[in-house]
Amino acid sequence: QVQLVESGGGDVQAGASLRLSCVVSKTRRYGMGWFRQVPGKEREFLGSISVDGGATRLDDSVQDRFTISRDSAKNTVYLQMDSLKPEDTALYYCAATDGVAWRFWGQGTQVTVSA
Repeated sequence: QVQLVESGGGDVQAGASLRLSCVVSKTRRYGMGWFRQVPGKEREFLGSISVDGGATRLDDSVQDRFTISRDSAKNTVYLQMDSLKPEDTALYYCAATDGVAWRFWGQGTQVTVSA
């Protein structure tokens, strides 16, 4: 079983930056992604990064403020979030894909942005 552990969330003011981390327990390398969810709403895809880190994709809604990267030596994926807005408040999840589906999920880390 692959385990994913997110960290780096917190309470910040609008305009601040945060970097979320996601550590993957297994050495097998997966494509990774970041999602977020607000209570009462569907989980929202934010972006993904390929196994080798050579390709990234970000949703249009965040592509000008968020960046995804990975350090394969540390089995860690990052989500750099800049110019945070109150509407970015959500529970942020990382997930791992085998190329077919998002197979494994972390427990999430809360990000709260105040105006």
